[in-house]
Amino acid sequence: MKVRYTVMLSMLAGAAAGAAAIQALHAQAKPPVYMIAINEISNQEGYTKQYLPTAQKTIKDHGGVYVAAGPGTQIDGSFPKGRVVIQRWESMEALNGWRHSPEYEAIRKVGEGFAKYNVVAVEGVKQ
Repeated sequence: MKVRYTVMLSMLAGAAAGAAAIQALHAQAKPPVYMIAINEISNQEGYTKQYLPTAQKTIKDHGGVYVAAGPGTQIDGSFPKGRVVIQRWESMEALNGWRHSPEYEAIRKVGEGFAKYNVVAVEGVKQ
């Protein structure tokens, strides 16, 4: 009988320790970084055909995730007219690693012939 209680107590203690470890790991996780861009496009065809496919590939290759893209709906104030893009990145370092990568730098020069970029990054908040 003592053996059963000992085993059961050990199992409960192990489960409690595991739950505490998982909670601690979740608490340490940093929120993602969001990049918001309003791209004022002057040549839609060039932007769509010559810039966008390669730019999107570099984003995916570096771990960025599209959250939203398209025309924005202005609610308050004023901001440039253009295509709004929101991306999620694991960290500011990951975002900057993509932004300053040789493959994106090369395609960015192509894109600058078709659009003006207005870009900001903001860290997410812990939930």
